[in-house]
Amino acid sequence: IGADQQGRDVMARLLYGGRASLLVGVGSAVICSLAALLLALLAGFFGGWTDSVLSRIMDLIWAFPVYLLAISLSTVLLTTPGGVKLGPITLDPSSLWMPTLIIALIYIPYVFRPVRGQVLSVREKEYVEAGISQGASNLRLMLSDILPNVVSTVIVLLPLMIATTMLTEAALSFLSIGVQPPNASWG
Repeated sequence: IGADQQGRDVMARLLYGGRASLLVGVGSAVICSLAALLLALLAGFFGGWTDSVLSRIMDLIWAFPVYLLAISLSTVLLTTPGGVKLGPITLDPSSLWMPTLIIALIYIPYVFRPVRGQVLSVREKEYVEAGISQGASNLRLMLSDILPNVVSTVIVLLPLMIATTMLTEAALSFLSIGVQPPNASWG
């Protein structure tokens, strides 16, 4: 019981096969949530042109269908000879970092919107205005007054993003069979 016809443990093979999907799904959800939290804090706290620019960038990303954007990005990034170079960091097309970052990038607006709304709400609270009137720096206000009150939104969205990014990773691994260079793997 629990073995296939060659005597191999089916459960162990299932867990080993799901390892890459779990790494990509959890990694991209965490990166997405952290990036969206940072951008939402900046946009919601400073408002004005900062909020307008960041919100329009998020709207632009959100305007594309998720899978179409992911396939387009993966076609460009995975077929770049030598990988993607970001300063001293080089991302190899066959590493799991590429699909992790691509999936994280396309889902940032989905976390950004509700967190930005929460930051805008908390920004108008009396204790934040009291901190401003006492001369607290913007960094202190964001980290000690606003962040603790909006991190619960991110904690609620994180498990949903893990499930969504895992489904996206599975769909992209199915769709990208002809797009990947040799030795590249979505999972």
